[in-house]
Amino acid sequence: MAASTKLAVTCLFILLACFVSATVVYTTVTDGLPFRKQLLTPWMAATLVDFYINVFAIAAWVFYKENCWIRNLVWLVLLVCLGSITTCVYVTWQLLKLSSQEAAQDPIYHVLLRNDHKGVKDRKATCFSVSVARIIFCILGCLMLGTLAYTILTDGSPFRKELLTPWLTATLVDFYTNVIAISVWVTYKESNWISAFIWILLLICTGSLGTCSYIVSQLFHLSPQDPVYLILINSTNRKQV
Repeated sequence: MAASTKLAVTCLFILLACFVSATVVYTTVTDGLPFRKQLLTPWMAATLVDFYINVFAIAAWVFYKENCWIRNLVWLVLLVCLGSITTCVYVTWQLLKLSSQEAAQDPIYHVLLRNDHKGVKDRKATCFSVSVARIIFCILGCLMLGTLAYTILTDGSPFRKELLTPWLTATLVDFYTNVIAISVWVTYKESNWISAFIWILLLICTGSLGTCSYIVSQLFHLSPQDPVYLILINSTNRKQV
């Protein structure tokens, strides 16, 4: 079952990477490059804020996984420039690196955690990590909420046909691919399908506001003395650690 999970998730992210890449290439060919001032409408700006808050959450995981600052910098630049294409490539790479034993046990657990933290609860230098993470994601959630409120008040509803330009459509495809990646994590984390469904629905409807809400809720399940990386794994795996 676990091996089939690895195969299914790997295929999913490969297909998503191909789909987003094709969308970007098609939009560039048919609508030109995105670096044009007239494309930066208020709702495009709000979408980009939404998009990069999710990128920040994914980048935080990548920074945790990689113990080399050069690799961290490279992946960060790729995440900022290529968005969900980088997310899909990185997740696929992590899945392909798993040994047959890890794939047979719990592939999502082994992908999420760094090798030196599997089965070891390291409390060194973590006394402020959980508290700081709570503050950071609360601020990001408030930033997104403020951005949404301001854009609605100044530019009206986002549900207008004229707003759906080719590049906004491509950005939404990019955005929701990252939402799928986060949803895979949420599905792994949640103990029942009902709670997973509710959270994924919130992610789809509220974007990074849902992401920040979920992360903060999970951080409050940890004590301030816990290492913050424990947020990545579900309660069953946490007990083993």
